[in-house]
Amino acid sequence: MKRGDAARAYHEATKHSEESLRRNPHHLDFENQPLPFKIYPTLESIPLAPELPALKSPAFRALSLRGDEAERTEERVPDLTALARVLYLSAGITKRRRFAGGETFFRAAPCTGALYHIDLYVVCCALPGLPAGVYHFGPQDFGLRRLRSGDHRAILSEACGREPSIARAPAILVSASTYWRNAWKYQARAYRHCYWDAGTLHANLLGAATTESLAPRIVTGFSDRDVEQLLGLDPAKEGALTLIALGRTAVEPPPRPKPPDISFETAPLSRSEVDYPAIREMHAASSLSSGADAEAWRQSTFEPEAPGAPGSV
Repeated sequence: MKRGDAARAYHEATKHSEESLRRNPHHLDFENQPLPFKIYPTLESIPLAPELPALKSPAFRALSLRGDEAERTEERVPDLTALARVLYLSAGITKRRRFAGGETFFRAAPCTGALYHIDLYVVCCALPGLPAGVYHFGPQDFGLRRLRSGDHRAILSEACGREPSIARAPAILVSASTYWRNAWKYQARAYRHCYWDAGTLHANLLGAATTESLAPRIVTGFSDRDVEQLLGLDPAKEGALTLIALGRTAVEPPPRPKPPDISFETAPLSRSEVDYPAIREMHAASSLSSGADAEAWRQSTFEPEAPGAPGSV
């Protein structure tokens, strides 16, 4: 099935109507509600600064800026404080409230159902205060957990067909969804919410990164499986959504062989999970299989190269 046909079929199968809502027996089982975090219990947390210096730029000004309006230099490498601020203002916990039945977490960006199924990963060279590696950002303790050591940026550059902003970025964020954390409430419609919720998170991310003069660029076309394999995602349950370039270096990362598969223990999300094949099928239908495919898609979709245009939003 062609991508367009698959998308239309998914849309028709998951759209709401009065009849479909009446027919649907689904109800919320709060005893089985999934955790709003991806937790690696066996990996040590690298704590990020608990106190971040305030920025001088007002929030609305930051959100209205475009990346090409920000101050940019040929070399701009984020330090750990700048990276921590971007993570906090896009996906961090801004307030906690305890009640008799547990605790509510207020996050920097809203999410459908307050279920927060979008995670952020960091793939970077050696940054001031952080060794080169692949990391998962844990909002629950405001820390990073290292999934791989070493500089793996070339894997992402190849996966997106050497898109210029990714090829020269010292740090690349990757957003990914854990489907069940949203499908618990929204069933097969959760794949729609991957991009709704990623949109609100990325609006914050772009504003925060722009105030740090990191010239952020969002790239949506890449070899999905190569990116997911680098992060150790389970393709039956998780899907990569975007790459976000942060900063700029003069030299592209050296080629790197494909790394071995990784798999770390993660805390169970809930007592049981319900599988919605339509989510996997839609993700597979919209995925690209190689960097060459990503480059061809980008060239057929966007105008000839201009600042901020190819493969970026």
